Amino acid sequence: MKLIAHNMLSCNIKGVTNGFPLRIEAEKVIEKEVDFNPDFLKHMFAKIEWKALVDAARSLGYSELPESAPDAAALDSDEPFLRRFHHALLELTLEEGALVCPETGRKFPVNKGIPNLLLHEDEV
Repeated sequence: MKLIAHNMLSCNIKGVTNGFPLRIEAEKVIEKEVDFNPDFLKHMFAKIEWKALVDAARSLGYSELPESAPDAAALDSDEPFLRRFHHALLELTLEEGALVCPETGRKFPVNKGIPNLLLHEDEV
């Protein structure tokens, strides 16, 4: 599971009001090279919850992103930042592990890069 997907997921258990971001417990992380597309990154930048991305990247062992997001206008002139953003967002993959609801502690397994977010009958 790539961090671009993680940044859009939340816990949907009945009654949960604080289900984002899901905490990552990584067992196996892989890196898959993806073509660099600055225009895509600039478009996605506004849609990303920055703190959640930084925390997720760190849980996968990547600490090259700044704590606070740079100004969107700086994206046109800062290719080194765009490359670090690209790596975190699109090239790091949680292959095995779990996503954990921040409110309930419920663990959702991730196997072969695919998160299983199916709820139990009593959670719907």
